[in-house]
Amino acid sequence: MGDPALSRRGFLAASAAAGLGTTALTACGGDSDGGSSGTTTIEWWNISTTEPAKSVWAALARKFEAQNPKVKIKIVQQENDAYKSKMTALTSSGKLPDIFHTWGGGVLKQQVDAGLVEDLTDSTKPWGDALLPVAREPYLFDDKVYGIPFDIGMIGFWYNKALFAKAGISAPPTTWTGFLDAVRKLKSADVTPLALAGKEKWPGMYYWAYLAMRTAGADALQKAYDDKDFTGAPFVEAGEHLDELVGLQPFQKGFLGAAYSTPTGQAAAVGNGKAAMELMGQWAPVVQADAGKGLGKDLGFFPFPAVEGGKGAITEVFGGGGGHALRRGAPQAAVDFLKFFASEATDLELVKKTGVLPVVPAAESAIADPNIKAVQEQLKKTTGFQLYLDQAYAPAVGQEVNDSVAALIAGSKSPGQVAQSITRTAKEEQ
Repeated sequence: MGDPALSRRGFLAASAAAGLGTTALTACGGDSDGGSSGTTTIEWWNISTTEPAKSVWAALARKFEAQNPKVKIKIVQQENDAYKSKMTALTSSGKLPDIFHTWGGGVLKQQVDAGLVEDLTDSTKPWGDALLPVAREPYLFDDKVYGIPFDIGMIGFWYNKALFAKAGISAPPTTWTGFLDAVRKLKSADVTPLALAGKEKWPGMYYWAYLAMRTAGADALQKAYDDKDFTGAPFVEAGEHLDELVGLQPFQKGFLGAAYSTPTGQAAAVGNGKAAMELMGQWAPVVQADAGKGLGKDLGFFPFPAVEGGKGAITEVFGGGGGHALRRGAPQAAVDFLKFFASEATDLELVKKTGVLPVVPAAESAIADPNIKAVQEQLKKTTGFQLYLDQAYAPAVGQEVNDSVAALIAGSKSPGQVAQSITRTAKEEQ
């Protein structure tokens, strides 16, 4: 995932942009010395704000407390973008929660380089080594463990079978040309082809990232970051392919101001049958049902299509999973909670109730949803894997990818300008 050095300037700049100056931050970390009552309070920050995950995770915290009477879990839940902004500000202040959500990659590496994250290599070895290797990879640096996964998956297209049938589309497209043809057919049938949360930027980044993988190959994204140069022809071509899609006006009305998980956002548009597709991760069905009605048997999944003439293969996937890391010096009870969360019993519950893909091999048998099985089968066939760019890269670079791609989708940047802007930020981030 690269080895970017910590840029305090970058963190402070992002904090200021988010309106989260360090003076406004409250102290994190629980009462790890036990206090007069002998109870240890652990602060757990996560992004499970939608149902059923929100309730399931709260119940798991209570279950852990019942098994550990002298430990209390204080849950702090944040929506995705708000969480990223606040964690950036907390990192710049040198204060992190006892347990916090992480996607691994360059963002976690910067926190590790700043000396803010607990080395979990020895304390988790007896049980952590048994977790799926592909799920553990984003949290490993120099053969040391700094995070424990609870989920793994990939980004792909979730589509409405009934709307595809209405447009005369008999099967999901496997090529980019075929995908654009499907978009045209949907529009001709008076169906909105795609839903997009333009306000939040990261969903739009998925398109450019996948197109870059398909034109340049999966390894090229990491090489471009290491070389600090995204101006190569395949990256410009990725923007041109996305620009061609945008030119078809495929997104729902008002998409530039739409959020992801709100009742009027991207997930709801698909879940309520108002749009035929969304490019999203393995959590999509759950959020569609929470924000909207959900599609039930009409929901299908297919991988991002191949780009004709590109170096990438359809078996190269873009995605990642969720994990937990600990602040440096977190109490032993926090390590115990990670072990509890990574147990077979907990993983089975998460798979059955929240639709996550298992990281404990024994929990694979619990997958019942055919679409989640389809995601897992695609993962099993993968020949290349790329972590989300806004997590794989240093924060400033990842944010520039999101911002520049959003500008392209909005029509204010050209494909070449996107490549140049990301390159410039990568060179500045020393």
